[in-house]
Amino acid sequence: MLDYGALAALAAVLRTGSFERAAAELAVTPSAVSQRIAALEDRFGAVLVQRGRPCTATPAGRRLARHAEEVGLLERALAADLGRPLPAARLRLAVNADSLATWVVPALAGAGEGLLFDIVVDDQDHSADWLRRGEVAAAVTAQGTPVQGCDHRALGRLRYLATASPAFAARWFPEGPTAEALARAPALSFDAKDRLQHDWAARAAGRPVALPAHRLPSATAFVEAAEAGLGWGMNPEVLVRDRIAAGRLVALGPEPLDTALWFQWSRRLGPALAPLTAAIRRAAARVLIAPEDVPRTAPRDAPPDVP
Repeated sequence: MLDYGALAALAAVLRTGSFERAAAELAVTPSAVSQRIAALEDRFGAVLVQRGRPCTATPAGRRLARHAEEVGLLERALAADLGRPLPAARLRLAVNADSLATWVVPALAGAGEGLLFDIVVDDQDHSADWLRRGEVAAAVTAQGTPVQGCDHRALGRLRYLATASPAFAARWFPEGPTAEALARAPALSFDAKDRLQHDWAARAAGRPVALPAHRLPSATAFVEAAEAGLGWGMNPEVLVRDRIAAGRLVALGPEPLDTALWFQWSRRLGPALAPLTAAIRRAAARVLIAPEDVPRTAPRDAPPDVP
């Protein structure tokens, strides 16, 4: 039988990055946390925590911390089945920044009290990797093929528009977004994984274009940078619609770029995650464009359709 007090100490150290902060969170001494971690390491014959600033997990430590999170979620589902008060539980979720900025937060708020979220932000083309490595319980992702051991559901399409300030567009794109103009005009990029600007530019120019780009890892800063004239970028339509109507931004071309999004979750946690899955689908339906080219049938163990 595992010592779940020791597992809680391990999870707290990895979550907070230090023995001292974990001790404060658990209302024990740092020495008690250290003893619990040492006991776990003795039992499993492996180092679980790389001591440092911050402390980080070894592969074995990461797996045990994930087990502790899963147990918390399953205990919460059991309490619901038995009509008992729901204990607090932690849930690690991978989400792309634009979804977090546009529709995911209302879903989290609607998933029920007592869930403590640990959000990992990553590009929609890479968020499923967190599931594949077993580091999160669920993910909003552009990957339509389910990760092994996961179920999935199509959410819809997030529409992007290439936007810039009117002055920026007049200076850099007097003849529209040609390949030559795109190769000179400063673009905006979230990070090295962000390919939206390149994909749209290739479509607009009829061929791939090397883009000079600023890097701004913030969805809201992306919109503000475009409005300030720092560069052009792909922004979710829902974030820029009012600014375009007010003349503070302009769309650089008539063609939007849609990204299909899916929700994937660990199959063994399906019942425990059912309230979150339902809340995610409701929130997505209010903002995303309904999927037209992805399956609408429910995967195995999926929660029932939500109006």
